Amino acid sequence: MAADRLISSGGPWENVAGYSRAVVAGPWVLVSGSTSTVEGTVRHVGDAYAQTIEAFGVIRRALEVAGLSLSDIVRTRLYLADMAHLDDVARAHKELFDVTRPANTMIEISGFADPAMLIEVEADAYRA
Repeated sequence: MAADRLISSGGPWENVAGYSRAVVAGPWVLVSGSTSTVEGTVRHVGDAYAQTIEAFGVIRRALEVAGLSLSDIVRTRLYLADMAHLDDVARAHKELFDVTRPANTMIEISGFADPAMLIEVEADAYRA
């Protein structure tokens, strides 16, 4: 299935790497990996909880362009720079999704493009 709509956040990496912040394909909205980077600057350095909340803010804005909200998310994938941040990341995820409870994966990776990044989040939403 080809994309019905491409959504950009205006972030510089979208043009550099040739991707969209989100892709609408039928009832699905697939949101690319999102971090706490805003206008080229990583926000909340050293605070995994705040970076997670900020990353979901980036995702929320992309979903709103598609006419959806965080409550339409059915799956999340969270990539952590270090599992030492798991409790903070899990707390943020629970605060946002304790009612809707999407499928979720949290995994540690070897690092990000910017070492100040502690978390990156992907999300899949479904338009019922």
